[in-house]
Parts: sequence; structure tokens; C-alpha cells
Amino acid sequence: MRRFIENHWIVVFFFLWIAGCSEQNRIEITPNQFDGSDTERIQAAVDKASGTTGKVVIPANNANGTQIWKLDSAILLPSHMLVILDNCTIQLSDSCRDNMFRSNNVGIGITDPDWVRDIRIIGIGDVVLKGADNPRATGDGNRILVSENQPGRVSYGSDAGKEGCKQKGDWRNIMILMAYVDGFKLKHVQIKNAHAWAMSFERTMNAEISDITFDCPASQMVNGEEVFIRNRDGIDLRHGCKNFRIHDISGTTEDDFIALSTLGLSAENTAGGTLNSTMVTSREWRGMEDDTENIFITNIVCKSLTRAIAIRANDIAGIHHVYIHGVIFEGGFNTLLVGGRGYGNDSKPGKINNIHAMDLMGDGRSLIQIDEAIADCSFINGLYRGDEDQIVMYNIDENKTRNIISQNLIQLNKE
Repeated sequence: MRRFIENHWIVVFFFLWIAGCSEQNRIEITPNQFDGSDTERIQAAVDKASGTTGKVVIPANNANGTQIWKLDSAILLPSHMLVILDNCTIQLSDSCRDNMFRSNNVGIGITDPDWVRDIRIIGIGDVVLKGADNPRATGDGNRILVSENQPGRVSYGSDAGKEGCKQKGDWRNIMILMAYVDGFKLKHVQIKNAHAWAMSFERTMNAEISDITFDCPASQMVNGEEVFIRNRDGIDLRHGCKNFRIHDISGTTEDDFIALSTLGLSAENTAGGTLNSTMVTSREWRGMEDDTENIFITNIVCKSLTRAIAIRANDIAGIHHVYIHGVIFEGGFNTLLVGGRGYGNDSKPGKINNIHAMDLMGDGRSLIQIDEAIADCSFINGLYRGDEDQIVMYNIDENKTRNIISQNLIQLNKE
């Protein structure tokens, strides 16, 4: 009898536990359940979901009566967080000088971040992420803010010339910034008028980015005037990014549509957690753990003033095992750049290796440009629609490269 009673209570507690889990799964946490500004309410919803449901839904309708969510600062995302964007529009406010979404382990003053895991941002229906109507700062960390377009390394910002305001861009101009993240997914969103790069990843692994559309051209209208915004990349992978799947991406960017870059190794100040860089984490090279590797890029249709895909590394930094399949490009320079110079010490021979690209189509100055002593790479099946004489342009002595296969690369409409 005693054993029967014990077993009975075990069964009762089991079903109560199941019921509790089911009830928890039915709870939908949205920012409309909280008070404060849009930023405060979304962050409160994320904080509430952290450790409970692990899921936040941002709906189209804002309880303040609008159809838009305006952010004054970044939404910080912790581990095991799913953000559902349900037919909503989220925009950075004109007072915001920060990211839209950032992993919560990095920021000003954080020099040694912990890893976070499993962050997902998933769009449903018509989802738009927008930059400010009148952004305070745009461009990368080397761009000086200006109110009117002029020669030099400049970019627009309403903070230009204002006392007490930083007069250069930095990592806060990136719309979505993830660093030291293991497990990330971003799917089905439109990104318009990012303040610099639409998204950047530092030391992030096991990520999938899919079904993204960019509308980030070289200029936008501010108070009836056209202003010029520089270094508007689409997707950037920095130090130590591994195991990425990037597919079904389209649209327009001012600068590189997709860039894999390990740069700044020789910078005077490599510390992370400062505002002196377009990286929030350290630019210090930490060995092979900072290699970027196992990157799969497929089905890209894009337009840019520069390049569809750019791969750059300084000195001893490694970028390798990158697989590219299916790129249609319209723009100024090349469909694919491998080994861009001008950002520090030249890449050591063979540190950029195993870049394999096939089914490329584009115009510009060449289909493919090779700037460094790369090794063990292949470029197969390409259609070049430009007017220059070289389908593959070498800006380095070709004899310094090793084991490069170029096959079935054809120039169209060349008389």
C-alpha cells in the first residue's frame, strides 16, 4: 500500500509538472505588457522571458497607438532567447546612437566578455528594421561626421560639430551586433538605411542568416536634403567567425554586400569595450581560434558600389574554407575580392586559402580580383558582363599565389 501511495503521488506531481510546462509555453510575452518607452518595454519583455519562456513576440501593433516601435538604445539579448518579429516595424529614433540589437555580453567597458548561446531573431510576414530618419552618426570608426558631403573619410551625422558629441563613427552604428555568440539565427527581415553595416559578427560560431533583404544605398533624404552615408555593408564577419550558413540574401548596399575581414591587427589600441573602433571586442590576434572558417554563402542577388563578396585579412590572420555558390552582382568593382590590401600588413602567403566559388555573374572592373598570396582556391563557372579585358584581375604577382584553379570563366558581349 505504501509503495502504491508513493507511486500515486509521483504520477500526480509528474502531471502537475507537465501542466505547468504547458501553461508556461502558452504564455506569450510581448512589450505591450509593460510600461515605459518602446525601448524600456521591449527590454523588459526580454528580461522577463529570460529564464522563463525564452521567447518574446514583438507585434505589429504598439500599445501606444502607433504601428512602429522606436528605439533610443540597443535591445540587449541574453542566451537562449527567441525574438519573434510579427509583421512589425522597428526603427532607431533620431536621438539613438546605438545598435538596434546587441548580444548582452559586450559593450562599453567590457574587455573580457563571456560567451552567450542560442540567440534567434525570426521575422514573420512583413518585417522592417530601419535606421533613423535623421541619424546622429553613420559610417565606420574612421569616418569623421559631417553635415554636408565633402571629400575624405567622412559620413553624415546630425552630431557633426556638436560639442560633447563624438565626431567619428564606431561599432554603435551597426544595426545588429553579435559577439562571442555560439548559436545564432536571423531570418526573414528587411533592413533599410542602416547607419553603417547592417549586421556584424565577432567571434561568433554556428550561425544561420537567411531570407534577408537590404535597402541600404549610398544616400538618403534628411529634412528634404540628400545626405551621403559611407561604409554601408550588408553582412560582416570579423575575427573568429566559424560555421556560418548565409543564404537567400538580396538587395542593395553602398559598400561590400558581404565582407569577411580580419583587420586592424597592427592598430595602436586593440582593446575591446571602447569606442575607438568598428569592433566592440578586441582586435588583438589570438591565434587559430581567431581564424574565420567554414563559411557557406549561397544564392546572393545584389547591387553595390563596390563588391558582392570581399575577403580580407592582415598579416598572420587566417580566413579559409569559404564556399560560395550562386552570386549575381551589379556594381562598381568586382563580384568577388580575395585578399584586399590597404588595411595593414599584407597577408602572409597561404593564410587565405581554400576559397571555392562557383556560378558567379557580375560586371564592374572584373569578375574576380585577387590582391594577396592566396593558396588552394578555385573559381569555376563565371559570366563576366563588364567591358574590361580581365575576367580575373591579379593585383599581385600571379606567381606568388599557389594552386589556383580558374575554370569556365566567360566574358559576355566583348567585341
